[in-house]
This record gives sequence, C-alpha cells and structure tokens, in this order.
Amino acid sequence: MDTWPFDQPKNCGTILSRAVMEGKTVITFVSHDEDDHGWQFLDGDTTETNQAALVCLSSVVEIDASVLEIADLEPGWIATRPDAKSPWVREANTNGTQE
Repeated sequence: MDTWPFDQPKNCGTILSRAVMEGKTVITFVSHDEDDHGWQFLDGDTTETNQAALVCLSSVVEIDASVLEIADLEPGWIATRPDAKSPWVREANTNGTQE
C-alpha cells in the first residue's frame, strides 16, 4: 500500500476483539474515538476488557482489509455492519460507547 489511509500511523495501538484476533468472529463495530482519535475494532459481543487486545493498526488491516473502507471515519463516529458481507454503515456516536 503506497499511502496509509488512517489518521494514525500503522504502529498505533488499537483495541481489537480477541475473538476476531482468534478468527472466531468478524469485526462488526468500529469506533473512532473523539477524545484521543483512537480506534476500536470489535465484534459486537466484546464488552469486557479481558475480551479485547491491544494490537497495532496495521495488524487489524491484515486481519480484515474491509476496514480500509472506513479509514476516513471521522473522530466521534462509529461504523457498524451485521456481518462481514454487509456494507459499513456510518453514524455519529451519540452515546460515546459501543451499543
């Protein structure tokens, strides 16, 4: 990839669902945090800290390249989809956390 599309560097730490990392589920919820511009890539079931891992952003792209489609997601916004075959739906994150 010639240009990196995210607003954070490839080695930026991000939150990833352990189940996604282990290949058990797929990313269905992405949050681009407004306060620190951090990223969270979750499976919709991850709710506890011990169900998530800290990984670099480039590792998330390696696991699921579809997240490149939402690399321009504005801080304070989320993207969701019901499954890996569905398109991402963007919306402002009105409650500040995963729904």
